Amino acid sequence: MTLIVGVRYLVTSGAFALATRVRKPGLYAGLDRQIWREIKWSLASAAIYGIPAGIVAWGWQAHGWTRIYADVNAWPLWYLPVSVFLYLFAHDTWFYWTHRWMHVPRWFRIAHAVHHASRPPTAWAAMAFHPIEALTGAVVIPLLVFAIPIHVGALGLVLGIMTFMGVTNHMGWEIFPRFVVDGAAGRWLITASHHQRHHDRYGCNFGLYFRFWDRLCGTDDGLGSFERAAPRARARAAHGADGRIAGHDPHG
Repeated sequence: MTLIVGVRYLVTSGAFALATRVRKPGLYAGLDRQIWREIKWSLASAAIYGIPAGIVAWGWQAHGWTRIYADVNAWPLWYLPVSVFLYLFAHDTWFYWTHRWMHVPRWFRIAHAVHHASRPPTAWAAMAFHPIEALTGAVVIPLLVFAIPIHVGALGLVLGIMTFMGVTNHMGWEIFPRFVVDGAAGRWLITASHHQRHHDRYGCNFGLYFRFWDRLCGTDDGLGSFERAAPRARARAAHGADGRIAGHDPHG
């Protein structure tokens, strides 16, 4: 499972990095050192994500421990999209509150600073986590499969959405058209523009899929801009900076 998670990361991030090179030539210019660091941390995270995933897969197939089901008729068909939403909302809730916890100064310095050292993040930064942070992310879906019934295909869709959002929210440009980002859907769904604000200001926009918790808790600070992020990063690279953010206030 570690191999699967690692390959999934390399293929997905690599594909979107290639798309970035085609759609936004030069966007990652001067960020080679940062990108290699992102890849190394992400592959280490893949090893951590693979452990609980492997235990769940073994427990499901060998012992039937989980509530994953393979017979599509085991639950009503209307439950398929409901289960996907339940998993996404539960994951988003977990992510929001653990992410806010990671911005407590002590835990930011210990763990979350690894992720925020990507300034700006690239398509390779989706899993660039300290092991502590990787562990908090690795356990949530494996825990949910013991509590909420889900078809194996719907679970695959949840994992696909998780991977897609994790990569596209960090790649430094908006994959969705403006009418989506600025429209009704964009007011509730998180896209790269929303997450960019978090990487710019730190103390806001903590969600993963939905803006629900940010709006409810008063931490939604709207959409960010990509215009200055990459030029600032290239300027740091030209002056030999390594992306460290020691002493940065995690609350903005």
